[in-house]
Amino acid sequence: MALFTRIGLRRVANFVQSQAVSLAGLPSFVKVVEVGARDGLQNEKGLVPTPIKVGLVDLLSESGLTHIEVTSFVSPKWIPQMADNKEVLKNIKRKPGVVYSVLTPNLKGFKDAMASGVDEVAVFGAASEAFSNKNINCSIAESLKRFEDVMTAAKEANVKVRGYVSCVLGCPYEGYVQPSKVAEVAKSMFEMGCYEISLGDTIGVGTPGSMSAMLAEVSRVVPRQRLAVHCHDTYGQAVANIFAALMMGIQVVDSSVAGLGGCPYAKGASGNVSTEDVVYLLHGLNIKTGIDINKLLLASQYISENLKRPPSSKVALAKGVSHL
Repeated sequence: MALFTRIGLRRVANFVQSQAVSLAGLPSFVKVVEVGARDGLQNEKGLVPTPIKVGLVDLLSESGLTHIEVTSFVSPKWIPQMADNKEVLKNIKRKPGVVYSVLTPNLKGFKDAMASGVDEVAVFGAASEAFSNKNINCSIAESLKRFEDVMTAAKEANVKVRGYVSCVLGCPYEGYVQPSKVAEVAKSMFEMGCYEISLGDTIGVGTPGSMSAMLAEVSRVVPRQRLAVHCHDTYGQAVANIFAALMMGIQVVDSSVAGLGGCPYAKGASGNVSTEDVVYLLHGLNIKTGIDINKLLLASQYISENLKRPPSSKVALAKGVSHL
């Protein structure tokens, strides 16, 4: 790899630590959920070779991340990029203390995931009827009904289930989404048994104001400690929106190494907020994550080189990560 020097790497951590300032009202620790290997790579136009995916997950495992979403068990007809899910899970080096999760939209996917030894699964819905129909070919109510079999099987297997709600701040088909609708879907998923609800700004149209308003509504029906935010950076608002969420008491943030991702059903949506940028923000606020930003940058360099394009991460670009 054409990597920056180890001295340069050390300077990244040293600089952000020297500038760190604590602010009242912010959490002391934030869990970062890495979604790049799944939510990021599923949006690639070409198929990423299995060994590259395995290598990425292994580097992420060494960075201090405690939760990595590895792949999804969906029909390859809809997401061909994830067709190698079993091979990826078979070949990664599992690190003690790291939760390896997958997306499972139905009972078949759940059973296949269990056979591959995953630690946790996730189901996904939407706060927009139009998006739900475009994304998973059913209404919101129908999607929630589908989850029942997964939730029952997961309870029997003593496996935790995470819930995703898409389009919480806007929809590419419906436009503005009412916070009350987001709260309704989030409440349903929480009451079904999802231990954590990740609220996704799928097309990245949110601002700190709309993020705060939505979280205020949702937190009336789901405890804030059970909520996460999942931001895309289409309009450059992701880090600001995450800061607003932190001020609202949110302690879990989804992100994607190198800013990988987008949404195949949301035209114009850019990648997820990059994990490097999120960690830089959190460490700069004296919020602990357990993540070594230097090792995270190694993972960013690795996937950027293999995809042959520069990362979307501002921190990675500032520190010389390239795709050369």
